[in-house]
Amino acid sequence: MPIKEGEANNTYLSEKNYISIQINDGKDQKTPVHQSILLSSIGNNKYKYSTDFKGTAISIKLTNYTPNAQDIFEQNESGKNYLRFVESGDGGRHDHFIEQGTSLMVHGTPVGYDSPNVNVVDFKTVDGLLKIQSGIDGTFFRMADKFEGVIVKDSLQDFSILAVHSIAGLQFVVPQYPSKGVYKTVAGDKNNNAPAQLEFDVTAGDKTEHIKLHGSKFAIQEPTQVSIGNLNFRLNYGAVLMKLPFSIKLNDFQLDNYPGSQSAMSYASEVTVIDPSETFDFRIFMNNILNYKGYKFFQSSYSITEEYEETHLSVNHDFWGSTVTYIGYFLLYAGLLLILFIPNTRFDFLRKSLQKIRNKKATLTILAFLFISSVAFSQQHNHTITEQQIDSVLKANEISKEHAAKFSTLIIQDAGGRMKPVDTYASEFLRKVSKSDTYKDMNATQVFLSIQQNPRVWFQIPIVYLEKGNTQLRDLLGIPHESEYTSLASFFTEQGMYKLSETQQEAQKNTIKSKFEKDVINVDRRINLLYSTITGDVLRIFPIPNDPTNTWVSHNMLSSANFKGQDSIFVRQLLPIYLQTLSEAGDSKNYTTPNELLDGLTKFQKKYGSAVYPSERKINIEIAYNKYDVFKTIYSYYMYIGTLMFFFVIFQIFNNNKVINFLIKASIAIIIGLFLLHTGGLIARWMVSGHAPWSNAYESMIYVGWATMFFGLIFGRKSSMTIAATAFLTAFILMVAHWNWMDPEIANLQPVLNSYWLMIHVSIIVASYGPFALGMILGLISLILMIITTKNNKVKIGNMIKEITIINEMSLTVGLILLIIGNFLGGMWANESWGRYWGWDPKETWALISIMIYAFVLHLRLVPGLRSRFTFNMFSVIAFASILMTYFGVNFYLSGLHSYASGDKAITPTFVYYSIGVFAVIATAAYFQYKKHYKK
Repeated sequence: MPIKEGEANNTYLSEKNYISIQINDGKDQKTPVHQSILLSSIGNNKYKYSTDFKGTAISIKLTNYTPNAQDIFEQNESGKNYLRFVESGDGGRHDHFIEQGTSLMVHGTPVGYDSPNVNVVDFKTVDGLLKIQSGIDGTFFRMADKFEGVIVKDSLQDFSILAVHSIAGLQFVVPQYPSKGVYKTVAGDKNNNAPAQLEFDVTAGDKTEHIKLHGSKFAIQEPTQVSIGNLNFRLNYGAVLMKLPFSIKLNDFQLDNYPGSQSAMSYASEVTVIDPSETFDFRIFMNNILNYKGYKFFQSSYSITEEYEETHLSVNHDFWGSTVTYIGYFLLYAGLLLILFIPNTRFDFLRKSLQKIRNKKATLTILAFLFISSVAFSQQHNHTITEQQIDSVLKANEISKEHAAKFSTLIIQDAGGRMKPVDTYASEFLRKVSKSDTYKDMNATQVFLSIQQNPRVWFQIPIVYLEKGNTQLRDLLGIPHESEYTSLASFFTEQGMYKLSETQQEAQKNTIKSKFEKDVINVDRRINLLYSTITGDVLRIFPIPNDPTNTWVSHNMLSSANFKGQDSIFVRQLLPIYLQTLSEAGDSKNYTTPNELLDGLTKFQKKYGSAVYPSERKINIEIAYNKYDVFKTIYSYYMYIGTLMFFFVIFQIFNNNKVINFLIKASIAIIIGLFLLHTGGLIARWMVSGHAPWSNAYESMIYVGWATMFFGLIFGRKSSMTIAATAFLTAFILMVAHWNWMDPEIANLQPVLNSYWLMIHVSIIVASYGPFALGMILGLISLILMIITTKNNKVKIGNMIKEITIINEMSLTVGLILLIIGNFLGGMWANESWGRYWGWDPKETWALISIMIYAFVLHLRLVPGLRSRFTFNMFSVIAFASILMTYFGVNFYLSGLHSYASGDKAITPTFVYYSIGVFAVIATAAYFQYKKHYKK
């Protein structure tokens, strides 16, 4: 429902598409028909409407459906001659194919090809040669020989192929001579949102006409008209206009961006409901809906132009539906949760069975994880500077760590509008550009300050990281193949031309990108970040007094900020003076003056930027969060202690004594300590960002790691093996979170995520991945234990497998309950935000698939022939692939509301194939061993 500011509206467009049919004979009209129709790009679509009008039988039958229809030219020797006409009107390139003997209107200018009509531009074939004749004077530029010529009005001239012509405000090129072919309609890319084409046979009596309709969702097209005999038909396809019993007037549309940026923080519509019985005002915004007389209005989107502001509201009419549905949902939640607590349930049976096993002495093993120990850890890069001149300059202008620490507390406004200390920006900058947290002996803030002091020197310093193995990129830059880092200068020619310009633009155009193109795009981002840092554009430290958008500017942006009086003098002189005194302090080691200047700038920020200036407590927490980098630090400790604990446990099997028992208990205590640090890191990130720390890929990964460790400690209270396994798995999850494609930067939320539903829905559904991951690793351990079974250890290993299998089933049960509840809560969030519960978004669909798969795994015990510990544990590993697809695959292989990187070419890592092969070998070996020792 679109409403322009200051106007009222009582109509809206239907969500469903309709076929609308009107029939008349010039005197009388048959009652119009509107029939909803659902069409698919896959399979056969059938639609037929039959009726009669004054004794004449009428039939309208769908013969063809083409989604996202686009017209293409296909060369064919048996086809007609076509002239390819390429023009650049409306800011883009457009190809037109003009059939010989016809004319075409191009942006209001008639163009003909051997047409009998007189056009502004006429192409004519004379003695086999292509000529041009224009009713207006024009020019052309022939690129081959740089020749500039003129088109003389009303004269027949030779036409130059591949020359750029300018006539009547139209710029065009004919890239080739006319060729034979056919012009046909095909299904285009689903992302181009082009209208669909429907073809019908319309029959009246014994006469039939073939017609084409075009239409799309939320759009009303002009009807297609056809006359057959004495009957007139008007047909169209698309949405229909529906009417409300009241009107809504848009008084004011409000768009709030994050401070100093164009990123939407929130948008809202101040409306007045106008009804014969009452009139009242209401404010509609994301997650705050207008509910009136069974109609619900949701803030969907908006359109802002120079002429008007327009809000787009989603309309839902479902008076009782939400109430009844939510009651059913909460009954479902209660039933699922009671499974875990009430007696005589399957979960209660598993709990009691586990207790019986633990009363016997259970033993443990580390062999399950020996093959995983080959996982490569991230490597440290060696930073070397070969040019002594650069090294000496940096040494001469070295900044003390104490002053850098003071500078790091200065507040900066980033491009997205987030207010953060310089410490955060500097660490993010250095990590993204060089893939390291330090440069030589300098921390990130020292590097950032050094760049502001000596921008020309840093133009030459090799600090830009290049992806390994990409020799094509290095050849393009003209640097040795073994170079891991290069300088900003190497990206420019002696004439100042950017070497990656054409390659980067071409890579951005391609929907599916090669590895080389993705590497070019990534390094281009690093170059832009380094360049903007060297130029000082990112140092937005000056708040504009009394600015309604709370914009802060850098020293380079002062001319457009309109500072006045003493403020103008202060902001213009501060940075140059500060950098000068900083250089002097490097020699004298006396930082009194730079410190005083920083204090003055801080007071200026607090005075004019108080509306967005963060509290001292928040600044200190963020700096501490950056300094200790909890998640990157603890994952290695999780790995070390988990591995050591396995060695202790395996030793305990053969020699159970007080020392080894103490070491195992100490290992558990250390793991609990790491878990508390993990929890503290999440809380700190929550406090710094202002929202729950599971809103993007990186945050959800560290939260999955936390959930995995949490459930591992719960289920492994008396199982050292489970705790050790969970610690190793948590380490692996956190390690993945710090791979290159994950960005740990704290960013502002999108408007739809700025809701309490983020904390409820996402926390529960992502937490379910923890028990599933635990079930996967326990299933793998069970299979390996089956492989190492012998006649001598059969009883001992059998008890271990039984214990692990029970813990596994309990873990999967908890995971499935959380996944189901989280999924339905997501439906409630969608209903509150958009007015629909389920949209078959890829993430939603794969979550449903995962529910069905894990429900099947948990009910294997009821299927004769599949009722075994081997089958259950094997499927608990296989089923985890659905979680990986839900969490990772959807984000990178499919596009939707939940995707992180749609548009890039999805390349499956090779280790995935190796993992599948290794698991196939393990499962096969485990099957024969299980059949030999345990099947009876």
